[in-house]
Amino acid sequence: MGHREDLLEGAKRCLLEKGFVRTTARDIVKESGTNLASIGYHYGSKDALLTQAFVELIQEWGEKFDPPSAREAEPGGSVERFRSVWARMLESVDDFKPLWAASMEIATQGDRVPELRDLMAKAQIEGRSGLVAMFTDLDEATLDEKTVQSVGGFYQALLNGLMVQWLFDPASASTADDLTEGLRRVIDAAAKAKD
Repeated sequence: MGHREDLLEGAKRCLLEKGFVRTTARDIVKESGTNLASIGYHYGSKDALLTQAFVELIQEWGEKFDPPSAREAEPGGSVERFRSVWARMLESVDDFKPLWAASMEIATQGDRVPELRDLMAKAQIEGRSGLVAMFTDLDEATLDEKTVQSVGGFYQALLNGLMVQWLFDPASASTADDLTEGLRRVIDAAAKAKD
Protein backbone atom coordinates (compact mmCIF):
# COMPACT_ATOMS: atom_id res chain seq x y z
CA MET A 1 0.00 0.00 0.00
CA GLY A 2 1.03 3.58 -0.59
CA HIS A 3 0.67 6.57 1.69
CA ARG A 4 -2.83 7.35 0.38
CA GLU A 5 -4.17 3.91 1.28
CA ASP A 6 -2.23 3.78 4.55
CA LEU A 7 -3.72 7.12 5.59
CA LEU A 8 -7.21 5.94 4.75
CA GLU A 9 -6.84 2.72 6.75
CA GLY A 10 -5.33 4.62 9.67
CA ALA A 11 -8.15 7.17 9.57
CA LYS A 12 -10.72 4.36 9.65
CA ARG A 13 -9.16 2.87 12.77
CA CYS A 14 -8.98 6.29 14.43
CA LEU A 15 -12.63 7.03 13.63
CA LEU A 16 -13.73 3.79 15.23
CA GLU A 17 -11.50 4.23 18.29
CA LYS A 18 -11.68 7.97 18.95
CA GLY A 19 -14.49 9.35 16.83
CA PHE A 20 -14.36 12.32 14.48
CA VAL A 21 -13.81 15.20 16.91
CA ARG A 22 -11.13 13.59 19.07
CA THR A 23 -9.04 12.29 16.15
CA THR A 24 -6.10 14.52 15.36
CA ALA A 25 -3.91 14.56 12.26
CA ARG A 26 -1.09 13.26 14.44
CA ASP A 27 -3.26 10.31 15.52
CA ILE A 28 -3.84 9.38 11.89
CA VAL A 29 -0.16 9.72 11.04
CA LYS A 30 0.83 7.56 14.00
CA GLU A 31 -1.79 4.93 13.14
CA SER A 32 -0.87 4.89 9.45
CA GLY A 33 2.90 5.12 9.69
CA THR A 34 2.96 8.09 7.31
CA ASN A 35 3.71 11.80 7.79
CA LEU A 36 1.65 14.96 8.29
CA ALA A 37 2.38 16.34 4.82
CA SER A 38 0.81 13.22 3.28
CA ILE A 39 -2.62 14.17 4.58
CA GLY A 40 -2.64 17.50 2.77
CA TYR A 41 -1.05 16.08 -0.35
CA HIS A 42 -3.45 13.16 -0.76
CA TYR A 43 -6.70 14.43 0.82
CA GLY A 44 -6.42 18.19 1.24
CA SER A 45 -7.29 18.16 4.94
CA LYS A 46 -7.77 15.92 7.95
CA ASP A 47 -11.55 16.47 7.72
CA ALA A 48 -11.63 15.39 4.09
CA LEU A 49 -9.61 12.27 4.95
CA LEU A 50 -11.86 11.39 7.89
CA THR A 51 -14.94 11.94 5.76
CA GLN A 52 -13.60 9.63 3.05
CA ALA A 53 -12.74 7.07 5.73
CA PHE A 54 -16.26 7.33 7.10
CA VAL A 55 -17.83 6.88 3.66
CA GLU A 56 -15.74 3.77 3.06
CA LEU A 57 -16.61 2.34 6.49
CA ILE A 58 -20.30 2.81 5.70
CA GLN A 59 -19.85 1.05 2.35
CA GLU A 60 -18.01 -1.83 4.03
CA TRP A 61 -20.79 -2.04 6.62
CA GLY A 62 -23.43 -2.26 3.89
CA GLU A 63 -21.56 -5.02 2.09
CA LYS A 64 -21.12 -7.07 5.26
CA PHE A 65 -24.72 -7.11 6.40
CA ASP A 66 -26.37 -7.30 2.96
CA PRO A 67 -24.63 -10.11 1.06
CA PRO A 68 -26.04 -11.08 -2.37
CA SER A 69 -27.29 -14.43 -1.02
CA ALA A 70 -29.49 -12.61 1.52
CA ARG A 71 -30.95 -10.35 -1.19
CA GLU A 72 -32.10 -13.38 -3.17
CA ALA A 73 -34.14 -14.77 -0.26
CA GLU A 74 -36.96 -12.19 -0.39
CA PRO A 75 -38.25 -10.21 -3.36
CA GLY A 76 -37.04 -6.62 -3.53
CA GLY A 77 -39.59 -4.13 -2.27
CA SER A 78 -41.50 -6.74 -0.27
CA VAL A 79 -42.42 -6.48 3.41
CA GLU A 80 -40.35 -9.62 3.92
CA ARG A 81 -37.28 -7.89 2.45
CA PHE A 82 -37.99 -4.83 4.62
CA ARG A 83 -37.96 -6.98 7.77
CA SER A 84 -34.97 -9.06 6.68
CA VAL A 85 -32.75 -6.07 5.91
CA TRP A 86 -33.55 -4.42 9.24
CA ALA A 87 -32.94 -7.70 11.06
CA ARG A 88 -29.50 -8.09 9.46
CA MET A 89 -28.69 -4.47 10.25
CA LEU A 90 -29.59 -4.90 13.88
CA GLU A 91 -27.60 -8.13 14.14
CA SER A 92 -24.56 -6.00 13.27
CA VAL A 93 -25.18 -3.33 15.93
CA ASP A 94 -22.52 -4.51 18.38
CA ASP A 95 -19.90 -4.94 15.66
CA PHE A 96 -20.59 -1.52 14.16
CA LYS A 97 -21.63 0.51 17.20
CA PRO A 98 -18.48 2.70 16.97
CA LEU A 99 -19.38 3.47 13.36
CA TRP A 100 -22.93 4.42 14.32
CA ALA A 101 -21.59 6.63 17.11
CA ALA A 102 -19.17 8.28 14.66
CA SER A 103 -22.02 8.97 12.25
CA MET A 104 -23.97 10.77 14.97
CA GLU A 105 -20.89 12.76 15.91
CA ILE A 106 -20.27 13.71 12.29
CA ALA A 107 -23.87 14.82 11.88
CA THR A 108 -23.41 17.34 14.67
CA GLN A 109 -20.23 18.82 13.18
CA GLY A 110 -21.67 20.08 9.88
CA ASP A 111 -22.13 23.68 10.99
CA ARG A 112 -18.66 23.86 12.49
CA VAL A 113 -16.86 22.33 9.51
CA PRO A 114 -18.40 23.51 6.20
CA GLU A 115 -16.05 21.28 4.18
CA LEU A 116 -17.32 18.29 6.11
CA ARG A 117 -20.95 19.32 5.56
CA ASP A 118 -20.40 19.53 1.80
CA LEU A 119 -18.65 16.16 1.64
CA MET A 120 -21.28 14.48 3.81
CA ALA A 121 -24.14 15.98 1.78
CA LYS A 122 -22.73 14.24 -1.28
CA ALA A 123 -22.20 11.01 0.67
CA GLN A 124 -25.76 11.22 1.99
CA ILE A 125 -27.15 11.12 -1.54
CA GLU A 126 -24.98 8.12 -2.36
CA GLY A 127 -26.16 6.45 0.85
CA ARG A 128 -29.79 6.98 -0.07
CA SER A 129 -29.18 5.42 -3.45
CA GLY A 130 -27.51 2.41 -1.85
CA LEU A 131 -30.40 1.96 0.59
CA VAL A 132 -32.95 1.99 -2.22
CA ALA A 133 -30.96 -0.69 -4.05
CA MET A 134 -30.65 -2.77 -0.88
CA PHE A 135 -34.35 -2.77 -0.09
CA THR A 136 -35.69 -3.00 -3.66
CA ASP A 137 -33.07 -4.72 -5.85
CA LEU A 138 -33.18 -1.77 -8.25
CA ASP A 139 -29.87 -0.96 -9.91
CA GLU A 140 -28.46 2.25 -8.42
CA ALA A 141 -27.45 3.45 -11.89
CA THR A 142 -31.11 3.43 -12.99
CA LEU A 143 -32.55 5.37 -10.05
CA ASP A 144 -34.02 8.78 -10.79
CA GLU A 145 -33.46 11.75 -8.50
CA LYS A 146 -37.00 11.69 -7.09
CA THR A 147 -36.71 8.02 -6.07
CA VAL A 148 -33.37 8.63 -4.39
CA GLN A 149 -34.74 11.68 -2.56
CA SER A 150 -38.08 10.21 -1.48
CA VAL A 151 -37.59 6.45 -1.09
CA GLY A 152 -33.91 6.69 -0.16
CA GLY A 153 -34.68 9.54 2.22
CA PHE A 154 -37.38 7.44 3.87
CA TYR A 155 -35.01 4.53 4.48
CA GLN A 156 -32.27 6.88 5.62
CA ALA A 157 -34.58 8.59 8.12
CA LEU A 158 -35.51 5.19 9.53
CA LEU A 159 -31.87 4.15 9.71
CA ASN A 160 -30.76 7.34 11.45
CA GLY A 161 -33.61 7.15 13.94
CA LEU A 162 -32.90 3.50 14.62
CA MET A 163 -29.22 4.28 15.21
CA VAL A 164 -30.14 6.91 17.78
CA GLN A 165 -32.47 4.50 19.56
CA TRP A 166 -29.86 1.72 19.73
CA LEU A 167 -27.08 4.08 20.83
CA PHE A 168 -29.25 5.70 23.50
CA ASP A 169 -31.05 2.67 24.96
CA PRO A 170 -30.79 -0.71 23.22
CA ALA A 171 -33.29 -2.25 25.64
CA SER A 172 -36.13 -0.03 24.43
CA ALA A 173 -35.00 0.36 20.80
CA SER A 174 -37.19 -0.81 17.92
CA THR A 175 -36.57 -4.26 16.48
CA ALA A 176 -36.95 -5.42 12.89
CA ASP A 177 -40.33 -6.88 13.84
CA ASP A 178 -41.40 -3.55 15.41
CA LEU A 179 -40.46 -1.64 12.26
CA THR A 180 -42.22 -4.16 10.03
CA GLU A 181 -45.38 -4.08 12.13
CA GLY A 182 -45.24 -0.29 12.08
CA LEU A 183 -44.95 -0.32 8.30
CA ARG A 184 -47.92 -2.68 8.00
CA ARG A 185 -50.03 -0.45 10.26
CA VAL A 186 -49.09 2.67 8.30
CA ILE A 187 -49.99 0.91 5.02
CA ASP A 188 -53.30 -0.33 6.48
CA ALA A 189 -54.19 3.13 7.84
CA ALA A 190 -53.39 4.75 4.48
CA ALA A 191 -55.52 2.17 2.66
CA LYS A 192 -58.45 2.73 5.04
CA ALA A 193 -58.15 6.50 4.73
CA LYS A 194 -58.22 6.18 0.93
CA ASP A 195 -61.47 4.14 1.00
